[in-house]
Amino acid sequence: MTKGRSLEQDLGLLINNPKYSDIEILCKDGKTLYACRAILGARSDVLDGLLYNGMKESHESEISFPEINSAGMEIILEYIYTGSVKEESLTKDNTIEAFYAADYFQLSDLQDFITKTIKNINFAKKYAPELLSKVSEATLTTRDDILLNVLVETVAIIKLNNVKFGRLSITGLKYLLSITYGKDSPFATNEYDVLRYSVILTAKQISEDTYKAFMEWLPTLKQIENSNNSISVENKFVIDHQKVAKELEPLIEYIDFKRIDTHILANFIEPLKVIPTEIICSAYRNVALLNNLTLNNVRGKPQISEIDLVWDVLACGSKLIIKDNGKVVQAPDGCGVLQSVRITTSTILLENKGIYEWDIIYEGKCNRSRNVYRNFEVGVCALENYNHEIAAGLQLTGWVLGSDGCCRHSGNSIENYCPSFKEVEETEVTVHLDMNRRTCAFTVNGIKYAEVPEWDNLPSRLYPVVSLCYPGLIQIQPR
Repeated sequence: MTKGRSLEQDLGLLINNPKYSDIEILCKDGKTLYACRAILGARSDVLDGLLYNGMKESHESEISFPEINSAGMEIILEYIYTGSVKEESLTKDNTIEAFYAADYFQLSDLQDFITKTIKNINFAKKYAPELLSKVSEATLTTRDDILLNVLVETVAIIKLNNVKFGRLSITGLKYLLSITYGKDSPFATNEYDVLRYSVILTAKQISEDTYKAFMEWLPTLKQIENSNNSISVENKFVIDHQKVAKELEPLIEYIDFKRIDTHILANFIEPLKVIPTEIICSAYRNVALLNNLTLNNVRGKPQISEIDLVWDVLACGSKLIIKDNGKVVQAPDGCGVLQSVRITTSTILLENKGIYEWDIIYEGKCNRSRNVYRNFEVGVCALENYNHEIAAGLQLTGWVLGSDGCCRHSGNSIENYCPSFKEVEETEVTVHLDMNRRTCAFTVNGIKYAEVPEWDNLPSRLYPVVSLCYPGLIQIQPR
């Protein structure tokens, strides 16, 4: 590499390089890193005070940080020398140390970068459960800990069924549940699956046989619904149920049993004998006192995350192409009529109560000379009789807004809902689905329009859907 062309690259050569070093940094794990005293002092007021204070540190060739390990310190040096940190530099082994070290050295921009990286969906899927476990088990952790709260917010929007058992510790799960309990914050997992995950995780601490038994006896909510409640745990001989009940005690108070269907409690939970009888009875009593009011089965706000929004290759028009790990669907040349695609049922179901929002971004220029315009539809559909080979707006189970500004359902049009956007160069449509009122509204390129008045009793279970033809390309993302 030729020097002199890039300041960032040239200064990067100084990182932990004994050749250009005039001070050694002794770290918590016993490792020594090499640095340039002047650069450290110029980039951090804390380091400037330590290295140029007129005391012995100003003259000695080494400085010790017994609370910072070398993995975290290397990130600090990368940022101090280059002004940035490569996202791939952060891993589950150094992210926590780097965050607290950045706090110690008063490098707020580095802290903000680490926080933003943690919230990145790809990073979160790889590392967030382990990081939450690690932070929550630290002896000095408090509820006011910024990093702890960021990790709780990040893990909360990942469905627990997608988190392999062992990645999240019982302590980490306890912090997740305690901080989100009774709060109106985004949460992705229904309460039964929260309880299921808690029981199985504690069973795993006892023995592999206990873990396998509870995995068999406790299906996910989706598996129960798909079986029409035909499976149950009645009359099972539950091994080690007293040990599981004991391990489960720290988590029980942070599980909202009112949000769990009483039939599921009776058929799957009560026979296991891991929940105190008084808690089960209290749940039955509380549900009865609701007087048939439906309580959302998810704590906080139902949350759509990027993980949920994946186009289903099995529910996609035969001429459409799904790309970019399911985030993008494209209608190639030759797809001259509208075909549909919906979100996969394995990741998301919009049901019960709550307000759900997501963005649809359309790309594809119209060609007036060929009389080709941007024709597409955006909205929701139900599973019954869904046909991906035709436009969703033609179907009895489709409710969509078309690019001509008309709303459609079952082939019937509501004219002039909004101005046509068939010829707009870039289009972003936000779908606002209110499952409390069973209504839907749309925002087109920043302008929000009223709820569609004729759609005042949408089905209780819906999925995002789009219909498109050439030259369309549609991306879906959380609001």
